[in-house]
Amino acid sequence: MEALIEFGKIIIPASLVLYAVYLTVRSFIIKEIELKKLEVRTRSIETILPARLQAYERMTLFLERIAPQNLLIRLNGPGFTARDFQRVLLDEIRNEYNHNVSQQVYMSDEVWNQIRNAKEDLVMMVNDAASALPAEATGMDLSKKIFEIVMSKQVDLIGLALSELKKEIQQTF
Repeated sequence: MEALIEFGKIIIPASLVLYAVYLTVRSFIIKEIELKKLEVRTRSIETILPARLQAYERMTLFLERIAPQNLLIRLNGPGFTARDFQRVLLDEIRNEYNHNVSQQVYMSDEVWNQIRNAKEDLVMMVNDAASALPAEATGMDLSKKIFEIVMSKQVDLIGLALSELKKEIQQTF
């Protein structure tokens, strides 16, 4: 019985010390893990932040480039028939879009959907304008018809998408 009491006198304090060491080491390890997570997150932000900013810049440029007032002036050349000019416009819009489609990973689905809808609306405008013209119409006639459609629209989807893109940039940074 005395041996059991002596054994208890050694085991109980040793257990308490061991438990205290366990708690101390555990809290130290948890703090180290949190510091490592913070460090990884900081490095990740340093890496992703420039890419996100570049994506926002590229999509802003995309929206500006496909805005009818810029697109029509940039691409219209003498001698285009309306059908030829329609093809040139649609090719340019699709090429610009395909060149920037990967940027969607850096922005919200809402903003990306607005950008895509603005592009699709422009494609529909070009097609509607071209179908409303006679076969012998010129590229200048198509430009005028597109401007008429743009002016008659109550909502500018490209401007709206650009505005939402800017809002997201301001919220993010």
